Amino acid sequence: MSTGTESTKELKQLPVTPVNPANWLKQNLFSSWFNSILTVLIGSVLFLILKSTLTWVFLEADWSVIERNLKLFAVGQYPKEELWRVWTCLGIVSFLAGLSAGIYKGLARTMLIGILIIYGCSVMIPFISVNSRLWLITNIAIMLIAYLLANKFQPLKRFSWIGWILAFPLSVFLLHGFGLLPIVKTNVWGGFLLTILVALVAIVLSFPLGVLLALGRTSKLPIIKWISVVYIELIRGVPLITVLFMAQVMLPLFLPAGITIDNLIRVMVGFTLFSAAYVAENVRGGLQSIPNSQYEAARALGLNTVKTTSFVILPQALRVTIPSMVGHSISMLKDTTLVAIVGLVDILGIGRSIIANPEFLGRQMEVFLFVAFVFWILCYFMSYMSRKLELAIKTSR
Repeated sequence: MSTGTESTKELKQLPVTPVNPANWLKQNLFSSWFNSILTVLIGSVLFLILKSTLTWVFLEADWSVIERNLKLFAVGQYPKEELWRVWTCLGIVSFLAGLSAGIYKGLARTMLIGILIIYGCSVMIPFISVNSRLWLITNIAIMLIAYLLANKFQPLKRFSWIGWILAFPLSVFLLHGFGLLPIVKTNVWGGFLLTILVALVAIVLSFPLGVLLALGRTSKLPIIKWISVVYIELIRGVPLITVLFMAQVMLPLFLPAGITIDNLIRVMVGFTLFSAAYVAENVRGGLQSIPNSQYEAARALGLNTVKTTSFVILPQALRVTIPSMVGHSISMLKDTTLVAIVGLVDILGIGRSIIANPEFLGRQMEVFLFVAFVFWILCYFMSYMSRKLELAIKTSR
């Protein structure tokens, strides 16, 4: 007892160094002569790089190429007179995002704030058209109104789920028309719109398919297990571009005469099937991380295999796989640039077509930097939401 008391007194007598910028710099960057020289050298190089970059961005770059082709970057060759459909789809998403934030708070509210920041920054872009600026302001108002409505009318919770389920088919209907509205064929869908659609379909639809494949691979039924194993190993053993070429070239050969599948649908199917194999392996890793004590506890409670998997094992496995799943989703978003090889024009394809125009020769840096910035915003937002989701569900527990 006395030894413990003496140790406690010694700890209390230790000098406490105040935490301030000067002490932090001394301890981390200038702790020795070698670290000081290294800090000065690296700082000088970074300063020169940053100075040159900012000088080019704000003084030398010609951003008129982005201003004059902003509509192409956004929606490709989608008819200008039908752009109200795209804005209406965005309005539906904005309404549901505001509604979800008002109902569920927490993570949904963080997502709402992020979307509002993106909208607000877009409104302040100097070369955006007045019409687009008005649409963006309208979407901001829609989100705030939906948020206030959700706070006042809690029964809207059920409507939010139905709304999210119906949002995608309703958006596709508006974008295409299907005869009830003037038809806009998918071959003119492009730019950021195409990138988001392909990535969203692949990420959302591949998740349940990947979970089923992971459960099938861990199943004790030989037929189900080996079908899952063959599918996963076959798809993961070939590049994505091969799967896309097969969806474009091979799939029509197996269809009856006179039946064709839209080019965009074939690409979405290829992305979904490819993504599902990787999701399955991520989920399988999560399933293997669950200790046997969880299975034994479930059996002790009298739960059968289905209930054990659904309510005990799978929720824990999915929680563990959040970082890898988000990393894969970001990878799929960036892989959408491969659609240019099979005849579709995403935001990167639009950039390539613009710099091929003699009028914009020499503007490669501006175009590619703009495209890279758009992808960075999306990927960072996904990564940030992933970290918030991990904190919300306490993955360390």
